[in-house]
Amino acid sequence: MIVCGDDGLAHRLAAELRGVYGEQVTLVVPPSGRRVRQPVVGRARAASAALLDRVVNAAVNRTGASGEPASNEQVVEAPEITEAVLTEVGADRAAALALVYDDDETNIRAALTARRLNPRVRLVLRLYNRRLGQHIEELLDQTAAVASGDGQGAGLDVSTTVLSDADTAAPALAATALVGTSKVVQTEGLVLRAVERQPPRPGEVADPGLCTLALLSATSNDPAGADGSEGSGEHGPHLLPDEAAVAAATGRGTVVLEQVSYSGPSLPAGRGGVPPFASLFSRRLRWSLAGLVACVLALAVGLMIVTDEHPLYATYVTLLDLFGINDPAFHESTARQVLQLLSGLVGLLLLPVLLAAVLEALGTFRSASALRKPPRGLGGHVVLLGLGKIGTRVLTRLRELHIPVVCVESDPDARGMATARRLRVPVVLGDVTQEGVLEAAKIHRAHALLALTSADTTNLEASLYARSVRPDLRVVLRLYDDDFATAVYRTLRAAHPFALTRSRSVSHLAAPAFAGAMMGRQILGAIPVERRVLLFAEVDVAGHPQLEGRTVGEAFRAGAWRVLALNTSPPGRRRSEGEGGEEDSTPASGLVWDLPPTYVLGAGDRVVLAATRRGLAELLGRRRRDRAGA
Repeated sequence: MIVCGDDGLAHRLAAELRGVYGEQVTLVVPPSGRRVRQPVVGRARAASAALLDRVVNAAVNRTGASGEPASNEQVVEAPEITEAVLTEVGADRAAALALVYDDDETNIRAALTARRLNPRVRLVLRLYNRRLGQHIEELLDQTAAVASGDGQGAGLDVSTTVLSDADTAAPALAATALVGTSKVVQTEGLVLRAVERQPPRPGEVADPGLCTLALLSATSNDPAGADGSEGSGEHGPHLLPDEAAVAAATGRGTVVLEQVSYSGPSLPAGRGGVPPFASLFSRRLRWSLAGLVACVLALAVGLMIVTDEHPLYATYVTLLDLFGINDPAFHESTARQVLQLLSGLVGLLLLPVLLAAVLEALGTFRSASALRKPPRGLGGHVVLLGLGKIGTRVLTRLRELHIPVVCVESDPDARGMATARRLRVPVVLGDVTQEGVLEAAKIHRAHALLALTSADTTNLEASLYARSVRPDLRVVLRLYDDDFATAVYRTLRAAHPFALTRSRSVSHLAAPAFAGAMMGRQILGAIPVERRVLLFAEVDVAGHPQLEGRTVGEAFRAGAWRVLALNTSPPGRRRSEGEGGEEDSTPASGLVWDLPPTYVLGAGDRVVLAATRRGLAELLGRRRRDRAGA
């Protein structure tokens, strides 16, 4: 296995492959002086740099008792990923290659070179551009099929998987900041929705939903308790428990599966900054225009009654009178003359209204490209710090849920600024560590704070200041180092026991999905359960003795994996877009989620299952051993 990258995700992915799957890993990183550091600002610079160095050194120079580097990891330093570097690290004979640089172009260029060197290698790419990623995935798979000689790629155990750490983490980060929002995994039209539920009161019976995915840690209700992780032991979260464990877990919260389905088309991407028609005019102006239209219709009806003319002709004559281009009604009836005078008066009123409409529309178009300021009286919103890759995806997710957001960003050229303009989201430009910036974002009336900058200490400083302003504020921190995150979490919980605090690591959420893709599984997504991760994957039953020929009940292994649904859609089917850009969400997708425990899994079935990282590793490892023996 080869992992190439320049940030924390590469090191986390290498550790995942080595520690969970037991794979031999070659890690390719830039030279020490050229590695991408997390940006830091203000007083946080020295502390954040030292923190990052400690984490990276621990990940790269993992040592055993003898003090020598781990035997199943090799670290290679290379300034660029060229054909010579890929040949040196053995890409021509590797089983899988992950390209997780922070730059899309670097990953694409290296993927094209690697596919040419080894058409059979399994490629996993990290791309932020989702549409481009879909095209690259199809191109590289087609290249592998042509290289196989039959044009179809029959028998090749290769694939190209394009993933985005931002897309993997954004739903979890957005959901954590909102009360009652589900943990959602959505990919290829498939929607898996799970919710976190508090422990039932005495005498109450908790609703198990479709199934219980996890039990929260025993310390989840303890203000000084730790956010459960892999090393929490029996008091930590329990993933995929059986019925006996659920029944015995009194006082513990649960994560239950609420829905498994295929979704319809996603929300449109927007209109490139063009504001909606209704927002062009103020409410007062819209009412004025509506009143004038009503007056014109009333005058037309009156003229039709007086002259007994056809409705269309009466409307036409009324408009002529309105614009002052009709002949005076000298020899007409008194009623007709009165109607003509009234039409002229309405015409005089129409001119300033039309002028105001033009001026308002021009002003709206001019301000569409400018940053909006938080409106007066705003409250109950989410304050989002940082509009990088992660913050932009979270912002989009929050707006899809119709949640009011105010963004804070120090860089006017940040990636997410264009998205904020398009979505007409208020943005406060400034260093969040400086006094007055969070106040400008109305933090004292906010519902939650999402601190998603790439500097741990900046996120911590902003969160502590926000807590001093609003002790009951919901706070979600993006923290890289697990030990640091645990210490911060426990301290904030102890200091503010009645406020919700969560710490999340993007690389921690994304690495299991990337590792599973390298092992040949289609990872649909991941949801965080405190500081552990539960994966959702699509698996072919054939070749897995733990699944093939067994009933759904027999295939369930507590703490490892659980079959959720049967996918009867054609193999290899991708999300397609019609001429109108909508997804194909017809019932032919064939997802059967309410499988009875007695249903026997056949060799031709494909199932959607929930699995722990080690459970998925065991499932894949058994299949590799069977293939090696054959």
